[in-house]
Amino acid sequence: MSYDNNLTGVLFRNDKKETEKHPDYRGQCEVEGTKYWLSAWINKSKDGEKYMSLKLKAKDDAPKKDNPAPADDDFSDEVPF
Repeated sequence: MSYDNNLTGVLFRNDKKETEKHPDYRGQCEVEGTKYWLSAWINKSKDGEKYMSLKLKAKDDAPKKDNPAPADDDFSDEVPF
């Protein structure tokens, strides 16, 4: 019997937080077979009520490098002389 992780996740306190931009909690979750990194920040509303702000990022999202455009094939295998 296999365990279904769909629509589940975990968060752990971020003991390595160095700046306010770093999340207070980090973890992972799974939604419809896609695994995500999960980050959470504890904030306060204008009324002073605490809430958690969440961000998900797909685990397979690698930073995309700019692919150079293919060079025109100015060179021909035929010798003109």
